[in-house]
Amino acid sequence: MQTLDVVPNTSVHRNEKLDAAQSLAVGNGAPAEVHRFLGAFPDYAATPLVDLPGLAGALGLEKVSIKDESTRYGLSSFKALGGAYAVARLVHRFLEERLGRKVDPAEMLGEECRKIASELTVCCATDGNHGRSVASGAQKFGCRCVIFLHSGVSEGREKAIAYYGAEIRRTDGNYDDSVEEADVTSKREGWVTVSDFARPGQEEVPSLVMQGYTLMLEEIHEQAKEPFTHVFVQGGVGGLAAVVAGNFLDRLGDQRPTLVVVEPDRANCLQLSAKAGKRLAMEAGEPTVMAMLECYEPSSFAWDILEKSADYFIAVEDSWAVKALRDLARPAHGDPALTIGESGGAGLAGLLAVLDDEEATRKLGLNAQSRVLLIGTEGATDPELYQQLLAG
Repeated sequence: MQTLDVVPNTSVHRNEKLDAAQSLAVGNGAPAEVHRFLGAFPDYAATPLVDLPGLAGALGLEKVSIKDESTRYGLSSFKALGGAYAVARLVHRFLEERLGRKVDPAEMLGEECRKIASELTVCCATDGNHGRSVASGAQKFGCRCVIFLHSGVSEGREKAIAYYGAEIRRTDGNYDDSVEEADVTSKREGWVTVSDFARPGQEEVPSLVMQGYTLMLEEIHEQAKEPFTHVFVQGGVGGLAAVVAGNFLDRLGDQRPTLVVVEPDRANCLQLSAKAGKRLAMEAGEPTVMAMLECYEPSSFAWDILEKSADYFIAVEDSWAVKALRDLARPAHGDPALTIGESGGAGLAGLLAVLDDEEATRKLGLNAQSRVLLIGTEGATDPELYQQLLAG
């Protein structure tokens, strides 16, 4: 039985209320703003919240539920809610400035608006899913799109982004290096960067990306039959984790579930920041199979929210992510089979790792009365890699 490093959130800001900007981005009222733009997304449909009673019983828990994002907008990822939504907001602003009038979001799909939008170029750096969302939004609304991919992004994920008509530019180094190159190029060319990573003073667009994610939280609150006691959510730069944690804090206050942030042990910048009590970047190391979470510096906007709303931070080995992927695809206890990718199953990977450690289980208060929420953030976004991991 391994010893898991469970790092508590000891920030003096823990349990503080969200400020106005944070509440607008991730709070209880944020989905209402997203709804204003659903006219530009007529194909919107909620994804399912799937109960896994067999798994819950096998783990000694009352309930395990997973939000299955593998069908979101045909992009197989929750990020379809973020990048494309941010593109919609930015194009909408551009259109109103050019036309000098109010623009109904549904108009954005028309030929006049698409022609004007073609004068705008959006770009971003990505590990895969965010870039697909930005590219799909650009294609939908008619603007040009350039996506920066670092050397570790698989060919399968590159093809998935290029499918939406984006120009692909490969960069040296890791994700953080690609973010830097995208920023420099965007400023030089006069493009708009649709980043899900925020630095101090550059937080507006990442907050729009995060606001788009709150639609998923609204769905979860509507679909859940009873309150959760625990939530295990992926880390990365912290955007999704901050949306989930911040939304539960804003909605439920001190009655919210215990929020556990899960990262790869090779890219655990959030956990290290929690240990240090301040936002920290870390050195890049060996790549992780959880490629969508291979990030080495927290987003500033997300981190400020997590300081208020997260409870614990854990980092898990790749083997747990592979086990989670297989357990979801080949359930042994009568549960539905789910196609959730290696990063998408990170929440379950964290839960399994905690339950393999008696002290960690005790610290998090997991027992037969626990009702756990997981976010299955993506499907098989790289089908070839998914099949390789599934086959072992």
